[in-house]
Amino acid sequence: MSNERDHLGKGLRFPVSVNLNGGVSSSQFEENVRQSLFIILGTAPGERINRPDFGCRIHDLMFAPNNDITAARAEVYCEEAIFKYEPRVEKVVCTAAPNVDQPNRLDIRIEYVIAGKNDKRNLVYPFYLHVEEEFGGGSTGKPNGAD
Repeated sequence: MSNERDHLGKGLRFPVSVNLNGGVSSSQFEENVRQSLFIILGTAPGERINRPDFGCRIHDLMFAPNNDITAARAEVYCEEAIFKYEPRVEKVVCTAAPNVDQPNRLDIRIEYVIAGKNDKRNLVYPFYLHVEEEFGGGSTGKPNGAD
């Protein structure tokens, strides 16, 4: 008799690590799905040679300002990638907002349900933006001491 969670699968743990026996750690079931979401969101399209479309377009926002417009785009990009590449989840809702403590961080809260279950889960994916540093001094826009 097979387990009702077997369809969720087993695979390598992300990030890859060594287990107590010296082998490669693995994950299974709901934890494998959770780690898969991190892999999808952490991969930019074009990074994988054999799957150039795989990944999340959120990386296109790396140099965008950390505001509500960027947050709305991040929500759409994350939901789009999860629906496209993770068939084991359904009812995905992403909400993003700038982090109040770190001006270069966008917090993306992802709520999802494992397909075929009524088990609501969530995770927060921190996405770091490149924020221009402000230079002190004159009006040249160059760092102090640069001529």
